[in-house]
Amino acid sequence: MQPLKGKVAVVAGATRGAGRGIALALGAAGATVYCTGRSTRGNPSDLQRSETIEETAEGVTARGGLGIAVRVDHSQPAQAEALFEQVRREQQGQLDILVNDVWGGESLMEFGKPFWEASVEKGLQMIERGVFTHLITSRYGVPLMVARGSGLIIEITDGDDWVYRGNLFYDLAKVAIIRLAANMHRELEGSGVSALALTPGFLRSEQMLDHFGVTAANWRDAIAKEPFFEASETPHYIGQAVVALATDATIKAKSGQAWATWTLSEEYGFHDVDGSQPHFVRFYEQKTGKSWSDR
Repeated sequence: MQPLKGKVAVVAGATRGAGRGIALALGAAGATVYCTGRSTRGNPSDLQRSETIEETAEGVTARGGLGIAVRVDHSQPAQAEALFEQVRREQQGQLDILVNDVWGGESLMEFGKPFWEASVEKGLQMIERGVFTHLITSRYGVPLMVARGSGLIIEITDGDDWVYRGNLFYDLAKVAIIRLAANMHRELEGSGVSALALTPGFLRSEQMLDHFGVTAANWRDAIAKEPFFEASETPHYIGQAVVALATDATIKAKSGQAWATWTLSEEYGFHDVDGSQPHFVRFYEQKTGKSWSDR
């Protein structure tokens, strides 16, 4: 019942949200999971959230895997390099799964402003946190995979298409991740290593619940404020998507492309914690009468 027993994973940005959901799912599947981020007990990041990488690692272990918390600022190449040197040393060079989920851009988004009126400082910081960190992490993690001739890199983004996301800096950060996965796929051809991008739908993360003033128990109360919240999904859902991808013997066929939880759930048959299979695109089209591609 633990298809990833004996596998080693790094989830960069595992403190909360999708990253935590992914780390916990990998743990439940039996993997050893290095849970990285900047928020540790007694030393929160500038986001000033209560969640920590230690909590995530403990959850991984409680579910049957082995969670290892490592504080890493992935915008710093030396820290990323040190992380993978630790993995190499402790796991005899084995790294099977690398998930890049570093973000931290929630407070930097300025929707409703054209780029020439937006904060340059915030925009560039968003790109540094959302793009540079992924590139730096892959740069130092992928050599372990190439050396063994196998591995899977999953780049977490927002959206699986090229439609504009409502803000120039935000759109650039998220689309760049899709391109990063496609370019890594191209350079990794023949290496045995696959790379792809993955998006959740409307994620019911800790921060999103706080934003709407609800909890995991009464989250549906927020639908009155935001009707699309009805089609939201928990971090567990994208965690199941990652496990499905990591256990797919034909994963090379998906390499270089962008995938979504709502399409993968139908292909692989996984569910959210309540047994549902949220499909945000279908919900959007039914709710608005518009095509998703025309939004």
